[in-house]
Amino acid sequence: MKSKQKQPSAYAAAGVDIDEMMTGLDQVKRMVNGTATPDVLSKLGSFGGLFRAPGRDQVLVASTDGVGTKLNVAVRADRHDTIGQDLVNHCVNDILVQGAEPLFFLDYVGTARLSAAKFKAILTGLCKACKANGCALLGGETAEMPGLYPQGEYDLVGTIIGSVPRKQLMTGETIKAGDVMIGLPSTGLHTNGFSLARRILFDLAGLEVDDRFPGMDATVADVLLAVHRSYLQPIRKLRAAVRIHGMAHITGGGLTDNVPRVLPAGALAVVDRHAWTVPVYFRYFMERGEVDRDEMYRVFNMGIGYVVIVREKDAPIALKTLRAARCPGTIIGRIERGQPGVRYAT
Repeated sequence: MKSKQKQPSAYAAAGVDIDEMMTGLDQVKRMVNGTATPDVLSKLGSFGGLFRAPGRDQVLVASTDGVGTKLNVAVRADRHDTIGQDLVNHCVNDILVQGAEPLFFLDYVGTARLSAAKFKAILTGLCKACKANGCALLGGETAEMPGLYPQGEYDLVGTIIGSVPRKQLMTGETIKAGDVMIGLPSTGLHTNGFSLARRILFDLAGLEVDDRFPGMDATVADVLLAVHRSYLQPIRKLRAAVRIHGMAHITGGGLTDNVPRVLPAGALAVVDRHAWTVPVYFRYFMERGEVDRDEMYRVFNMGIGYVVIVREKDAPIALKTLRAARCPGTIIGRIERGQPGVRYAT
């Protein structure tokens, strides 16, 4: 008796291969389960993820974000194992600004056609960052939509849920004139400014991802795909040492637009651009792209990925604590009386 041959999939012929998707999911189950914390109450594959509610007087803090056109660089370089770290760390930093500790994370991957190998690489980065931040990867969604996404491209989006005791919720309302701003170093572009960076490097300069970045002993891909840093661990140690009055994650909009988001009425941030050394790649973007300096400080982080605001008397302890946490900070300015905003002293 002849064995019955498997019928070719009409859905796969239309561009959606369910078998490939299930293969990808099977390959990452162990990694995802490895991010589980004691408060996870569901198994991977449930229709909804279950997580034990935090205790009384806890405030939930949520944030959703994507990686932006940094994904285009990952596709161009065919390097997908760090892009998930970028996403998780970005979201962790966003809720950290309000004092929240991460609880769990949800991801969404949208693509024209799923590659099991690429999917596994993406999830490797997601799981690595979730474990490093003590955050459970509680669930997610993978969608194949041929005709909506270009072949080979994908989108990666995540939602994070964290919590903070109500009494420790950070709003910035105690910031006042005389406070100092401490800038924490970024590890690269993080996840902002890539549309301009790609135009300068690939269109104007004619470089490719494997070319050496001008003035550096690193490739273009190495520079652009450097992982977005998580500031959770050093900020935990800093909060134990001094009282923090405000924090800002320096993402899209740079120092110019992000610091004012945490300033109360009557507080103006005055930033000294000579207080730190701007990394060489940002200087290259400004010169090769002929970008105005003020615009640079709105598009890129310029080497400062996170800002902490403390009383001047607490600054020496804060700087010492950050050095010990291997995230050395620099005083980049201070708070003066004025309308909320950023003024550059130089």
